[in-house]
Amino acid sequence: MDDRDDEDFDLPEQTEGPGRTSELQYGKLDKPRVEAAVRELLIAIGENPDRPGLVGTPDRVARAYEEIFGGMQEDPAAYLRKQFHEPGNEEMVVVRDIPFASMCEHHILPFMGKASVCYIPRDGRITGLSKIARCVTGYAHRLQLQERLTSQIADAMVRELDPLGVLVVVEAEHTCMTIRGIRTPGAKTVTSAVRGCLKSDIKTRSEALRLLGL
Repeated sequence: MDDRDDEDFDLPEQTEGPGRTSELQYGKLDKPRVEAAVRELLIAIGENPDRPGLVGTPDRVARAYEEIFGGMQEDPAAYLRKQFHEPGNEEMVVVRDIPFASMCEHHILPFMGKASVCYIPRDGRITGLSKIARCVTGYAHRLQLQERLTSQIADAMVRELDPLGVLVVVEAEHTCMTIRGIRTPGAKTVTSAVRGCLKSDIKTRSEALRLLGL
């Protein structure tokens, strides 16, 4: 069993310090206010929030939002602070096809896809494999732009692990394109963020892209 996937991990209190910036910049979710807003929205679109099928909808939406936007109440980079030391190891580490779902801030509609993360440790400083996935999920559980999400994951890897290089590739389908507007089901958006030697060394970057299947 790989102890890097151990779930018994309490996040550190510290979110600031050398090389760190706090991600805890949002207010807390106000559940009663969400419920009131959903009720008003139902009225605004011509529905009756008191009919049997909708009576519990404001509460259900508020509870769903607590989960969907849970990344606003945590510092996702903190997961990467579960670290190990493998002296001298500077070999490429790749975690491919991490599934995620997020909400686009332009229309508050979902976009879903997968993220792949590649990094080269500096002198064997590595993190738990599941912690990379948790970091991705944490940043995804916010109102987001795909471009920002991609950069946030890469920058968190740089801040917390100080690797030689990082490459993050995110591919997603946006429902604001597939169920409204231009309505193009199947269209995918691909974004990338490259840091360190993976940005400056073309040969190393090519190897990383090959391992990512790109």
